[in-house]
Amino acid sequence: MSQLTGQPILILKEGTSRSRGRDAQNSNIMAAEIIGEVVKTTLGPRGMDKMLVDTLGDVTITSDGATVLEEIEVQNPAAKMIVEVAKTLDEEVGDGTTTAVILASELLRKAEVLLESGVHPTTIVAGFKKASDKAVEVLNQLSKPVSLADKATLKKVAITSMSGKGVGEAIEHFAGIATDAITQIMEKRGVSNFADLDNIQLIKKEGKRLLDTQLIKGIVIDKEVVNPRMPKALTNAKIALIDCALEIEKTEFSAEIRIVDPAQMKAFMDEETRMMQTMTEKIKATGANVVLCQKGIDDMVQHFLAKDDMMAVRRIKKSDMEKLSKATGAKIVTNLDDLTAKDLGAAGRVEERTMGEEKMIFIEGCKNPKSLAILIRAGLDTMVDEAERAIDDALSAVAAVVAKNRIVFGGGAIEMELAKRLRSYATRVGGREQLAVEAFAETLEFIPRTLAENAGLDPIDTMVAMRTAHGKKTGLAAGVDLYSGKVKPMSKLGVLEPTRVKEQAIRSAAEAASMILRIDDVIAAAKPPPTPPKGPEGEMPPY
Repeated sequence: MSQLTGQPILILKEGTSRSRGRDAQNSNIMAAEIIGEVVKTTLGPRGMDKMLVDTLGDVTITSDGATVLEEIEVQNPAAKMIVEVAKTLDEEVGDGTTTAVILASELLRKAEVLLESGVHPTTIVAGFKKASDKAVEVLNQLSKPVSLADKATLKKVAITSMSGKGVGEAIEHFAGIATDAITQIMEKRGVSNFADLDNIQLIKKEGKRLLDTQLIKGIVIDKEVVNPRMPKALTNAKIALIDCALEIEKTEFSAEIRIVDPAQMKAFMDEETRMMQTMTEKIKATGANVVLCQKGIDDMVQHFLAKDDMMAVRRIKKSDMEKLSKATGAKIVTNLDDLTAKDLGAAGRVEERTMGEEKMIFIEGCKNPKSLAILIRAGLDTMVDEAERAIDDALSAVAAVVAKNRIVFGGGAIEMELAKRLRSYATRVGGREQLAVEAFAETLEFIPRTLAENAGLDPIDTMVAMRTAHGKKTGLAAGVDLYSGKVKPMSKLGVLEPTRVKEQAIRSAAEAASMILRIDDVIAAAKPPPTPPKGPEGEMPPY
């Protein structure tokens, strides 16, 4: 029609860019490959660190894939999709993000070869779907059950998740803390177990050594005692959690009180004092000696509490109040008249301590706390942050075992075994989808290959030795020992990983790669023109 009229027909807004077909696919695949290259060198215990500098000049040094992807500012839409998948995986299971991104990147690299050979994208996607489903099925068959009472095995899982995180000699100490914390807070929900990581409070303080990091059977509040006359430490504390203001409430509307006699003024003030003293007496009558209030505490109430040798803290966050309730066993009371001795919680010790330049309240020594705190210490601020990431990974790994108490062998062992079995499965699939299944198998082998490369080993020799070991019936646990450079049974080295993390990583990688492969048209809207700068008095500059 445009040829008949002699005029072009404008469909898209001026400045809009569009790429179609193979051009769109190639650019998307290239973007995903670049994201994979960024995090590839961080994989494994001998992976390298990344130095990330933001726009304000703040420096982050880490080998944690999730942190790297979170800190870098990605512009390409396909690369953003890979980053979003990694973030979702990190929120879901807390680990395995680097593996997922590397697998997704390598799947797209293999898919690019198949596209050039004339295989249609939907055929490749169908093959990847069958391969990922089969891989997860075999993964669950090969996984080993683990008892949640077996802390030694859980500790090995935690150590494996922290390998390469730069915590050095403190790795076993951190693993013990993570294992103790998760086993303490886990609870039964229906027929399965669950460990809510929100019930573990991570407190970072610069100073001392990594080995001074400690598990506190209680909660740390970033507040201080409200009155200097109050005790700074109490043992055998009886704790009241109050979610109402310990003050005289103001009227909801403007009110005027006419006083014509000084005696009336004195009576008015005495009544206020009596009301606040009554508040204190109600608390004291329950046997409480520590008052933790979510709202404000009047100066007069503070005076009466201090007079009775009671400790009080005010304006505590709601989230901290909930953690305190789980840790001490106290019930949060919203009306002071409802407070009874049964509502009180208990703690072995409540103490105000100075940490650096700040004062903090430590509630510790709780009998059976379902909420805990981990105080992380290190000499450098950057090291404290990296230690926090390491502990977070360890907590997530152990929590994943609690959610699904099955484990697999690490060191590339499970990936090699899955690749071997997928090749056998590919011949049963047949057709062009067989090529995609075989490509998926080769992609899984890329994990042990990357581990070997990052450790400075020869990847070809390592892969030959791995395939030989897995060709035997007893080679299920054969993985690469990155310190000796030899293929050894991971069962003896204690390199164990949660089945749930591997399962999610494989599924996420397959879904991300399939999503990008199905895109054949990229339409990018025009960017708005930059706003011209204004003059000194808000006027537009002359042109």
